Amino acid sequence: MAAQSLPRPVLDREIPFNVAKNEAHASGVSWAAVVGGAFVAAALSLILLSLGTGLGFSALSPWSNNGASAAAIGSGAIVWLILTQVLASALGGYLGGRLRTKWTGVHTDEVYFRDTANGLLVWAVGLVITAGFLASSAASFAGTQKSVGTSGSAQETSIDPTAYFVDKLLRGSGSAIGKPDGSERAEVYGMFAHDLHQGSLPSGDQSYLAQLVSARTGLNASDADKRVTEVFGQAREAADRVRKAIAHLSLWLFVALLSGAFCASYAGTIGGKQRDHKLA
Repeated sequence: MAAQSLPRPVLDREIPFNVAKNEAHASGVSWAAVVGGAFVAAALSLILLSLGTGLGFSALSPWSNNGASAAAIGSGAIVWLILTQVLASALGGYLGGRLRTKWTGVHTDEVYFRDTANGLLVWAVGLVITAGFLASSAASFAGTQKSVGTSGSAQETSIDPTAYFVDKLLRGSGSAIGKPDGSERAEVYGMFAHDLHQGSLPSGDQSYLAQLVSARTGLNASDADKRVTEVFGQAREAADRVRKAIAHLSLWLFVALLSGAFCASYAGTIGGKQRDHKLA
């Protein structure tokens, strides 16, 4: 009886060769399209941001009962921030999908995933570009303000709201109208900043500040202590308002960025689908 031939076993060393033959040489990310879409998204974000800033300042007024209220300005800024992210990210993601190279021999589901990933990369790169530009502009503005405040005068200028309450605390009354020197003001500022961070005014700091205010302004001990308590309370309320405003802005900024990421990813799939259908 003739011996039957058995099938040849598949060796392990042959598997990588077969897998390698099925892999495409092109990357799943079209970086040229991603970078191009990211720059377009960043540019449109800056354009819309400039437009929103101009509209916001146009609605403000230094006179009471004129112009939009602070609540209306805040709500409008939030809506405009979300709209800016949606429009800029959608356009950048669409261009990233439409300008990519066509992948041949790739399953439809994989093409859909790659287009989504390319759109998301467009959003991420565009966000980094926009954040870098805004950070550079803010640093340049801060440096200009510092040079203006120190040129020709030793007087300190600051946009920190704590500085206002320090000036209010040391404000002279009656015959005591002299301005405090720089070291004295810096000492009070440091105490105020530390105690505001702690959330309370220790009795030792309050007694020292009351003596300093009494010597500087000519107030009696009782009135000086009362001024310290009132001014510190006002400073704490202002700091709490700033904290709540930053927290509120951060939450809505999260919503805006998340909306931008979704729109860029979805628009990338639309652009990629149109690109493949046009050149099919």
